[in-house]
Formats: sequence, C-alpha cells, structure tokens
Amino acid sequence: MNSNTALILKEEYGISDKLIEIADRAEEKCGEYLKRADDIAGYNGLKVLKSFKKHKISAEHLASTTGYGYDDIGRDTLDKVYADTFGAEDAIVRHSFVNGTHTIATSLFAVLRPGDTLVAATGKPYDTLEEVIGIRPSKGSLREIGVNYRQVDLVDSGMDFDGLRDAIDSTCRVVAIQRSKGYAWRDSLSVDKIGEIIDFVKSIRKDIICVVDNCYGEFAEIIEPTDVGADMIVGSLIKNPGGGLAQSGGYIAGTKECIDLASYAYSCPGIGRECGSTLGNNSLMYQGFFMAPHIVAQSIKASVFCSALMEEMGYDVLPRYNAKRTDIISAIRLNSPDKLIRFCQGIQSGAPIDSFVLPMPWDMPGYENQVIMAAGAFTQGSSIEISADGPLKEPYIAYFQGGLTYESAKVAILSGANNILEVR
Repeated sequence: MNSNTALILKEEYGISDKLIEIADRAEEKCGEYLKRADDIAGYNGLKVLKSFKKHKISAEHLASTTGYGYDDIGRDTLDKVYADTFGAEDAIVRHSFVNGTHTIATSLFAVLRPGDTLVAATGKPYDTLEEVIGIRPSKGSLREIGVNYRQVDLVDSGMDFDGLRDAIDSTCRVVAIQRSKGYAWRDSLSVDKIGEIIDFVKSIRKDIICVVDNCYGEFAEIIEPTDVGADMIVGSLIKNPGGGLAQSGGYIAGTKECIDLASYAYSCPGIGRECGSTLGNNSLMYQGFFMAPHIVAQSIKASVFCSALMEEMGYDVLPRYNAKRTDIISAIRLNSPDKLIRFCQGIQSGAPIDSFVLPMPWDMPGYENQVIMAAGAFTQGSSIEISADGPLKEPYIAYFQGGLTYESAKVAILSGANNILEVR
C-alpha cells in the first residue's frame, strides 16, 4: 500500500508496521482472484441490465403506493426482474419480509403440510431456523403442526448421498439445501454441487420440492441454484441482492406453482401477491438489485483479502484466498473466546457507522449460544455492508462478510487483525 494510506492506518487506526507488511504480502498474492470477482460481476451486471431493459423499467416503477397497494406496477415488475435474472419461472420480492429467516420460513410453510417430511440434506440448518422447524421446541413450529423432520449430516464436509437416499421416503415433500456454511466449519456449496444434490433427489422422486437457502450466495457465481433445477431459492435483501441499498426485505424465486403457494403463505389465501403497498421502497430495491453484482464483487474481494491476511498470520481459514468463491463469507478459526471478541470489536472499529461502539456477546433471539456481532452498517443488520460474528463456543470461529467497497473493508479487516496480532 502507498505511504499515505499506511500513515493514516497507523495514525487513525493504530495499525502496526508489522501488520502493514503482512497485509502487503497478502494482497500481492490475491491479484488474480480479485480480478476474477470483477469478471463475474461484469457478467452478472449484464444479466440484471438485460432484465431491466426487457421490462422497460422507468420512473413509473420506482413510485410508491399505500394502503392495499393494488396495481403496484413497480412491485409486480420487480418480481419479474428477479425471476428473469435468477433463471426462474416466477418470484416474489417484498420489503415486508423481516429477514432471511422469515423468508425461508414462509417458503417452507408454503409447501409443507401435516404428515409431510422435511429433509435437511446439508446437515443442521442455520441456528435461527431451529425453532422454525422445531429442532428446538417453539410455538407455531413446523413440528407443532405435524411436519416431520430428518437431517442428513455432511461427511467430511461432503454430501452423504447414501444417507440422503435413506432419509427420503414416501412422506418426504421437501429437501432443504443450505448454500452457505452458516455457523459450521465447512465449505459453502457451489451451484454445481447444489445441482448434483438436486439431480440426485429428483432421480429418486421428481415431485420432491428442492428449497435452497441462497443467503450470502447471490451473484457470487454466474449461475444461481434455480439454473440447475432448484424449485425455490430464498434470500434476504439486506444481504447480497439488496446491493447495500434495500433497507429490508426478502425474495423467493422458483417455479410458478411454488411461488403461488409462497404468496399465499406470505399474505393469505385469496389475496396472495395482489395486495401489499410498497411505501416508498421500490426505488431502493430496484437500485440495490442493479448495484448488487458490483457490491457482491467488493464483498468477495474483501473476503479473499481477509482469508489471505489471516492465513499469513497463521490462522486456519475457510475458504482459502485462492479457492473458488460461492458466497461472501470467510471463516477464521481463532481457537480463543478472547480473540473472537477482540477480532469482532476490531471489525466494528473499522466500520463507517458506530465505529466507537464496543460489541459484546449477548443472547440473540433464535440462537442457542451467546453471539458476538460486529455490524457497523447504514442499515441495521445489513451483512452485505460489513460484519463479523460468531457464537461463543469452541473452536471460536469468526465469520466475516461484506464490504460496500473493497478499500473500506480492508480497513475493518486490518483493525480486526491488529486487535489480535499479539494476543496469545
């Protein structure tokens, strides 16, 4: 890095000369992998632009509606833009999905009925889904309404296809696949690998619905799980597809039949997608989706640098800096609760918002263990902006993601690394 940048990092953020030297070595290794992220963004950006052109997006689509929201052309056309871009028959995109968990839950309640079985093909799902499913008892869970659950754990981070075959019986209605690693130490799934799982499931029974939790993965590759046969993909707008601009929301994309069912679960039977005012959110959701391929590339570049830097410092990371990226997450095995806390606090100090705040572990709703979460974002909880978090349990893994710009994300990463540089 140039001398002026290094001087500001030392004076304003306390970054040591030693870490600056390590960072220079790490970034030098990353060159071709940073360019790869830009190349993918160029292709995905054209996909989005092509869909905007096809549907003749204009100022009319950015306008707001209130009340019932009848005939909201912006809302209805955004569904089509998402569907086209993601290679799906249909989609539903709404600012009123409160988070990714709500959106995933909606998709599951849409297609499962009492007596059906849900099979998790990629091990235990993300913590906040445990109460949705009923793994941990909760009022209103799928289990409470009579939906059965089976889990197929991964074997050495790979699929257990024999176990999956055994789990699928005549009651199996849905197979759920989680693309990202969640709070696990495993590789996130590539779209090609997801396609292999779907092909395997469909070879057993074509009528099984394959639902993919696509959170953190949108635009990381040039194809999405719907391009390889997923019946439904689900994600949050304050992650990748919101482009750092959408202030809330989620999307579900997939087959027309599944999206019709999802619209009834989202609102109610008989109403579906026909109501729901947008309350001024259309403009940011359109602009965010347009920006998303570029913003995701910034986050992936930040993740590549994070992996390279932490590996240079002697930590195990997943994925490595030179691995193919299928989402925006880097996991760092810190092996110490103190290091996990200090790393996240350092990320917070390098964020643009609330840099003065000192995050501490707390009992977050939906999580089994205390979680520490750094999130200095313009939109609360927006992990595409910049964030690092992890549960307070062995082996004390920090999960880093996000970065609206590669340059600003590097500052946060260096602040986090500097906080643990001399900690034993």
